[in-house]
Amino acid sequence: MRPGKSLTRRSAVAGPRTTKTLRPEDERLPIGRTFAYGLQHVLTMYGGIIAPPLIIGAAAGLGVAEQAVLVSCCLFVGGLATILQTVGVPFFGAQLPLVQGTSFASVATLVAISQDGGGIQAVFGAVLVAAVIGFLIAPFFARVIRFFPPVVTGVVITMIGLSLTPVAADWSMGGDESAADYASLENIGLAAMTLVIVLALSKVGNAAISRLSILLAIVIGTLVAWALGIADFSQVGDGAIFALPQPFAFGAPTFQAGAIISMVIVVLVILTETTADILAVGEIAKTRVDSKRIANGLRADMISSIAAPVFNTFTQSAFAQNVGLVAITGVKSRFVVTAGGGILLVLGLLPILGRVVAAIPLPVLGGAGIVLFGTVAASGIRTLSKVQYSGQNLIIVAASIAFGMIPVVAEGFYENFPAWIGTIFHSGISSAAVMAVALNIVFNEIKAGNSKGGSVFHAAPPRMVKTEEVRSLREGDHYEAGKLIDAKGDEVPVVTAEQFTVALAEHLKACDKAGVEPELPEGVDRREVLEAVDDHAGPAPGRRA
Repeated sequence: MRPGKSLTRRSAVAGPRTTKTLRPEDERLPIGRTFAYGLQHVLTMYGGIIAPPLIIGAAAGLGVAEQAVLVSCCLFVGGLATILQTVGVPFFGAQLPLVQGTSFASVATLVAISQDGGGIQAVFGAVLVAAVIGFLIAPFFARVIRFFPPVVTGVVITMIGLSLTPVAADWSMGGDESAADYASLENIGLAAMTLVIVLALSKVGNAAISRLSILLAIVIGTLVAWALGIADFSQVGDGAIFALPQPFAFGAPTFQAGAIISMVIVVLVILTETTADILAVGEIAKTRVDSKRIANGLRADMISSIAAPVFNTFTQSAFAQNVGLVAITGVKSRFVVTAGGGILLVLGLLPILGRVVAAIPLPVLGGAGIVLFGTVAASGIRTLSKVQYSGQNLIIVAASIAFGMIPVVAEGFYENFPAWIGTIFHSGISSAAVMAVALNIVFNEIKAGNSKGGSVFHAAPPRMVKTEEVRSLREGDHYEAGKLIDAKGDEVPVVTAEQFTVALAEHLKACDKAGVEPELPEGVDRREVLEAVDDHAGPAPGRRA
């Protein structure tokens, strides 16, 4: 059964037969495809999930072996968190296709904490206390869903894609600015080749290959890189094959007030970004997301973040790049991401497999990331297309996206601001989210002072539909994914006036041949339809007068 196809379940009890429509994310795929799509999710986010422990570990003065422990623990906890988020238990887990992993939003703050004299123990202590606070406020935070209408969610989803695009560009150049081959034509060429493979595989007629285009492109790109001597697998065999995470491997956490306050601010940012990701994947999957579901997702986020420092890792959050993978493949099943969580868990227990995946050249991931992150932005634009711009919404979208782009295009913009401001607004996603929510409240919740004519930046006429454009619509007709669908679920073709006339003429001839009295739309004359078709066709070879 194809992803996204409607699923029903019949009641087995006596009496009238009832049907229950399953949510799109509840679809179960064959085991092979489930793990293939799950591996695709892992490869998509792998570079992002191992970067934070490497950066923080290096800042804390840890050696290579100790940093390897951080990476393994990061994969292990990310796998557990992903399984909890996707499978769900009462009060925990949004049951959506969301991959969890170490949040990049916390990196700058954790680096500062580690270098302020507290070391890695102070980092774990700050994460633990801040996550507990985040867990306690998660239900209240989830109630802000009413402040996330399409004008806000569209901005945030678009900004997720736009803010991730520099990451794809950096990966395409090699990922390490200090390397001699950074931004070399060799690296960029490898990324470009991977991008072309993704596009070519997406073009083929086979749906399964198209949906696995990212995974296949990464595998092919890696093999080509290995043949060219760019990919290095020589260190895969170094180190342990199997290792269990040891709780508090770096000693007991320590607690510093300043570090905890800084991390609480970071946790608020993480809650904002995870809320945005939950809303984004709900929009892409076409499934209902309410405040209860958001609260369950945020609680799963925070309980995983509480467990994280126990197992030597950091705050957990949903990964935005995997939202893009859901959009581009159309595979909405949460159990696919559960399989990805299982793979992450195994990678955390089998460091040798993690070393294999770590050997994938970053330019290969960068080429795939261009499509993935662009797809997220396109999904946001699609959401924004549903927004009515007759009021103040245009200025909300304009100001929010521009504000969100500031830290993306000018990383040092907030360097001279107080630290807490930089913590909140260093991310383009959180910047756009804060601005969009605030402006939506100012313009759409607080009506006083609004101009009746709408924003001064809005030059388009009010949206209207002419009578003749809706005359043929019937009860139950609705738009879905850009198509007109009738009450039975069948697509209604949208045609030009000429195509409409030709189709009516064919209908008339078919009815005449079958001896059936034709039914025509109101105001349409049979003779005029046939004459119009004859006039348009003109004389043609073999045509009878």
